[in-house]
Amino acid sequence: MMNVAVIGSGIGGLASALRLAKLGLKVSVFEANDFVGGKVNEQWLGAYRFDMGPSVFTEPALIEELLSLVNKDKSDFSYRRLPESCRYFFEDGQFVVVPSGMDEVAETFSTQFGESRVRTKRFLKRLSRNYQALYPVFIEASLHRRHHWLNRGIWKALARIPYYGMATSMSAVNRRYFRNPKSAQLLNRMATYNGSSPYRTPGLLNIISHLEFNEGPAMPVGGMVRISQTLHQLCLELGVQFYLGERVEEIQHQDQRVIGIRTTKQDFPCEIVVSNMDVHFTYERLLKGLHYPTKILNQEKSSSAIVFYWGIKGTFKELGVHNIFFANNYEAEFDALFKTKTRYEDPTIYVHITSKVEKSDAPEGSENWFVMVNAPINVGQDWDEFVAQTRKSCLAKLSKALNQDIESLVDVEALNDPRKIEAVYFGKQGSIYGNSSNSAFSAFYRHPNFSKTLAGLYFAGVTVHPGGGIPLALNSAKIVAKCVQEDFQLST
Repeated sequence: MMNVAVIGSGIGGLASALRLAKLGLKVSVFEANDFVGGKVNEQWLGAYRFDMGPSVFTEPALIEELLSLVNKDKSDFSYRRLPESCRYFFEDGQFVVVPSGMDEVAETFSTQFGESRVRTKRFLKRLSRNYQALYPVFIEASLHRRHHWLNRGIWKALARIPYYGMATSMSAVNRRYFRNPKSAQLLNRMATYNGSSPYRTPGLLNIISHLEFNEGPAMPVGGMVRISQTLHQLCLELGVQFYLGERVEEIQHQDQRVIGIRTTKQDFPCEIVVSNMDVHFTYERLLKGLHYPTKILNQEKSSSAIVFYWGIKGTFKELGVHNIFFANNYEAEFDALFKTKTRYEDPTIYVHITSKVEKSDAPEGSENWFVMVNAPINVGQDWDEFVAQTRKSCLAKLSKALNQDIESLVDVEALNDPRKIEAVYFGKQGSIYGNSSNSAFSAFYRHPNFSKTLAGLYFAGVTVHPGGGIPLALNSAKIVAKCVQEDFQLST
């Protein structure tokens, strides 16, 4: 039986381990931290529970698919469909609750922003058709093996090229469709789901809005951490071994083939290595004497984030599970993120509150606030000052919008910032998704899920194809398993 070493236990690593174990391989996962899940983990601060990383859950069918793969019932992973996608607060005082569902969203855009119901619905249908056309040839297939994407679906995908908006930016597409700048701003926000700027990323990435608006988000019972906990348990049941607190220092290779890994504790021989680590650090830290794909690795990095975890002594009926407090000048905020890499004085703030549905996540009469602001990557800024001023801006903006002194309600507090994202989660310069998608074809120009120069080396996670976010990380694992199965002629 062949040995597999998976480096990192993020969602892509866990899903890869599960799929490869199901193929009959002997899988071991090596994790530098003392917990599994990567960014999808939790922390208790006193009586408050916080999901530390990703907070938006879409496409639960991908988790159900993994349960079916190992003959588990779908009920082993429970989740709630949320009736609304997000609540939006604008600088002029307007407050809008955007529901889930195509008809409901079209109605809201009409009543709140004066948009045409028919035109809004036509736009959402276009996104749905784009997503369905691209899914089999771009999202769940390797772009780097012709027989993966050269299937019947390719003709449908090619036929829709005029509708993708690849030749213009996301923002330009949205401004063309909607007359109210607020409507476009809502849609532009989706670029942040892969750490990019809506003023530079292609209109193609509007397909993210299909998941947000047409299908709507869900919430795992027990919080986002239940995703990694579920995958971890499934891996254990398939015999996957986990080595926590054991950092990989080198991927060993000979004659252009993987022969093992070296960790802080052992040499581990294996025929297959799957790196769930940031692809940049995989090359820079783990591979000796191997040619780097410099053109891919030198692309612009995605944005990072500053997150405050606040236990709030109070409840706010105005807030839901997902909340956005918009900057007035959205474009200037993205210029600060990507051009000058400086702090923007009036940042857009995202507030995630799981205790709205998971009552045990905060004491009675209190709430657990995950307060996030997009941040530039670490290029040597004074982060202590950056964080302090960002905290001050967040408190002032939230206090004004909610008409209450928020700082006086903060019961407990923790912090995440680009320095920690790099040190704990191994995102180069604190980038969350590896490369950004700030150019016309960058979405199609991510690192492959396999090495073209080293047999037996594969890549999963948000920094490689097909991209950022939990659904895409899960699909990266599906692609890895398919490539391994082909390369080693394994039966299902």
